[in-house]
Amino acid sequence: SSKWQPHASGCEFMSRCPRPKRGPGRHNAHLAPVRDAPYASAMTHVPDPARHHERLLIVDFGSQVTQLIARRLRELNVYCEIHPFQNVTDAFLDDFAPKAVIFSGGPASVIDEGSPRPPARIFELGVPILGICYGQQVMMQMLGGEVLRGEGTAEFGRAYVEHGAERIDLLTGWFLDGREQVWMSHGDHVSRLAPGFEVYATSPGAPFAITADLSRNYYAVQFHPEVHHTPNGRTLYENFVRLAGFKGDWTMAAYRDEAIRQIREQVGDAKVICGLSGGVDSSVAAVLIHEAIGDQLTCVFVDHGLLRLNEADEVVTMFRDHYNIPLIHADESERFLTALDGVSDPETKRKTIGKLFIDVFQHYADGIEGAAFLAQGTLYPDVIESVSFSGGPSVTIKSHHNVGGLPEKMGLKLVEPLRELFKDEVRALGHELGLPASFIGRHPFPGPGLAIRCPGEITREKLEILRKADAVYIDQIRRHGLYDEIWQAFVAILPVRTVGVMGDGRTYDFACALRAVTSVDGMTADYYPFSHEFLGETATRIINEVKGINRVTYDITSKPPGTIEWE
Repeated sequence: SSKWQPHASGCEFMSRCPRPKRGPGRHNAHLAPVRDAPYASAMTHVPDPARHHERLLIVDFGSQVTQLIARRLRELNVYCEIHPFQNVTDAFLDDFAPKAVIFSGGPASVIDEGSPRPPARIFELGVPILGICYGQQVMMQMLGGEVLRGEGTAEFGRAYVEHGAERIDLLTGWFLDGREQVWMSHGDHVSRLAPGFEVYATSPGAPFAITADLSRNYYAVQFHPEVHHTPNGRTLYENFVRLAGFKGDWTMAAYRDEAIRQIREQVGDAKVICGLSGGVDSSVAAVLIHEAIGDQLTCVFVDHGLLRLNEADEVVTMFRDHYNIPLIHADESERFLTALDGVSDPETKRKTIGKLFIDVFQHYADGIEGAAFLAQGTLYPDVIESVSFSGGPSVTIKSHHNVGGLPEKMGLKLVEPLRELFKDEVRALGHELGLPASFIGRHPFPGPGLAIRCPGEITREKLEILRKADAVYIDQIRRHGLYDEIWQAFVAILPVRTVGVMGDGRTYDFACALRAVTSVDGMTADYYPFSHEFLGETATRIINEVKGINRVTYDITSKPPGTIEWE
């Protein structure tokens, strides 16, 4: 895959974007859903529904793909949390009490002084441990083995591992064709196994590609089973959690019931304000909280003038008429658009919108007697993307207006019932709550709305053109039966005008870019491979039906190096 580049140290994926020592924030920034919240001081006791489940601990050593490990485990109905290695202390281990542990990959070399290590006590817990890439190397180094620099044994990219003579339960379903394709990304390699370990598979650059100490239930692999380039990786994880004795009790049906109980415990008799954007996340959060506390919840739907065509009417109708949830429709479009007049910098746009959201919420909060909590649809990837791995100042790709700072400025405590969930889990929870399938399956929509799909200065004219073009594009995708195959699709209106010919006349109108990506959780993405026929038909419709656009392009950039949104 062209999107990953090898790293010179021990083992890791590297993207084309610059990488400081512990950043950038998106790639290796991992926090637990509640415990390590960047604004935990703004909360009182925050109940944790996951406390009632068997839990697996993922110790993160800075890999860009650690979140994919969590996704694989959640798919197997195993609850897991990602915690940076430096946060995993003896006291933490006592509190977390994991049923099993996975060590992630990472960019460091275990040979270097001061390289990341878990606490030695983690090996005294008596629970199964799986080490991946750097995780394998750190296990060997700490348990009495040896790791050496690459020197001709480095492997980056697709590789094939050959099994040894003995079969073990971890590899059930593997090597049915004699060998397995895996994804390697390591410079260093294990040169001597720690006492008790045996080798069960090899590759040309990794003589100990799969090792295990069966007496202690310790397993280690040099490759990355979490990425799709290891086609049978899910089976390996499935075998590991079965060996660890997990029952697979992490389901959205169970989470729904537990979250409702915990929301009631946290909120008590107080009132809650929910910032309703109309997207899937905030909508699922609102319906879940309403099921827990009824009319103690008031939703504030801020129409900032940056929504899609007819979106405000659709949201208001669904929540007022279908769910009977108390809803304030705050039409603040003039206020937002005036504040954004002349603003072209994308971060300034986001921060301006975020500040106004706070002002609007505060205004309506003041009018609700007893309002003590602010509900948000924050997801686990939001937190990962907004906080740095090292625990220091975050080197963020972009700011999230719904992560950090709001409670202190508003004087409200947070209710974030989705903070532990990935996007597809939120959709599964929405299904459990009875939201319409057509709504649950909606593509993600950013909080700043069309502001970040309008590079350069925002004008009312450009927004109106963009709304119409986006509606045509989405209609095309639905007509061709492609909507559910795509993670996110939208139009961006470009800050340039181009010459065109329509009829016998000259035009000088805007160009637009179509964007459509496939993804699992939005952390990485590939462009959707539309046919040329589809693109040609869509371009013709947009140009014919939307006055103000005379040129259509298609964005084929993956994430990384790009982001999904244009700003």
